[in-house]
Formats: sequence, structure tokens, C-alpha cells
Amino acid sequence: MNLKDKVVAITGGGTGIGAGIARELAMAGAKVTVGGRREAPLKELASSIDSPNPVRTHTIDVADNDSIEAFFQDIRASDGDVDILVNSAGINIAKRTMADMDPDEWDRVLRINATGAYRCIHQVIGAMRDRHDGLIINISSVAGKRAITLGGVVYCASKFAMTAMGTAVANEVRHEGVRITNVYPGEVNTPILDNRPVPVSDEHKESILQPEDIASVVLSICQLPPRACVPEIVIKPTTQEWV
Repeated sequence: MNLKDKVVAITGGGTGIGAGIARELAMAGAKVTVGGRREAPLKELASSIDSPNPVRTHTIDVADNDSIEAFFQDIRASDGDVDILVNSAGINIAKRTMADMDPDEWDRVLRINATGAYRCIHQVIGAMRDRHDGLIINISSVAGKRAITLGGVVYCASKFAMTAMGTAVANEVRHEGVRITNVYPGEVNTPILDNRPVPVSDEHKESILQPEDIASVVLSICQLPPRACVPEIVIKPTTQEWV
């Protein structure tokens, strides 16, 4: 599929995986709007991409319903209905065990990682169904397929929720031209590593996946013809165990 002038919305795009995806899709000719909580990283990213269509930015807090509404209203007013949504906003916490975790953190992580993604899908899927065309990509995690200790209790729960949501909605809309892909990255060198219980060395960061690795996979999925859907895909560092 030619991505020229396709309208793309990316959440959690100021840094990390979302930023890498924004760069790839913009360079492929899409009209990309990147959202994140902080305006400065968004502006810095947009100014660094010399793409056919200038990358647009708009702040969004996916834990806030009004902020989500404003983000998508801005895109519709500027570029029209969203053709491709990338749900890349997500967080984790440092205290990841049941014994150490603050119960309020459960609510916060689920609100951002799962409910926030649902709310963003809700903003775009109606128009996609009406025109029988659209693609939604959920950036999940291997923690959304395996309840791994490294991810922690609430992060795994939130990513499993994203997995189930993406799969269930995909089955619901499969005859209406809408495709949904759950992407499960392994370890990726992004700012979320800063919340690891044990600090991550520079050597380890260099040995794992980089945001551009995920972005290249997402670009390939976006370029498939509408008749082809990738329900889910795992990408991990070569050295990371898969059990």
C-alpha cells in the first residue's frame, strides 16, 4: 500500500518506539501527527524529520479523556479521518512485585496502557468502519504474551489487556475492512528502561532492540495491501530468551 498522504496518528511518539515509527511513516509520505505529554520532545522530533509532509505535533495525555478528544479533533480538523492509528503510549513502574507495588499504581498503569489505547481506538474506528478501510497498530510487549517477572504484575496485566482488546476488536471488524495488529517487542532501548528496578548498563542498551527496528516492522505492516492482515508479531533481541 502506498502511504503517500495517508493520515497517521501516533500516541506516545515524543521518544522511543513511537518516535521511530513517526520518522519511518513520515519519510514514506504519510501525514503524521505525533502526540505525547511533553511538547518539547515532540517539537524536537518534528524538526528533525525532513519528510514530504511536515510532521505535526499535538500534546496528549492518554489518561485524560478530554485530552484524547482534543488530540483527535485536531487531526480531523487539519487532515481528516485517521487512516492509521499507532497506540504507542505506555508506562511501567519501578516497584513491580505484588508485595512492593502501590495499589494506586495499578489504576494508573491500566488507565494509560489499556484504557488509554481503548479510548484512542474508539476515536477512530467508527469512521474506519464507515469507509471499510483502516489500520490500527497496538505496540504491546512480550509481557502481553508471557507474564514475565521482568515486566512486573501490573505491566503484564495491562499488556495482556491490550492483547485481548486488539484481538477481540479485530475479530469484530474483520468483515468491515479494518485491520488490527498487536506488536510484541522484547527488550528495546527506550526511556522506559529508566524505570527498571535494576539500572541498565550502556552495553546492555546497545545489545537489545532499537526503536528503528520496531519502526521498520511497523512500516512493512502498513505497506501491506488491505486484503492482508498481520494479527500479531513478536520481535525480540537475538540474545533474549523466548520461552
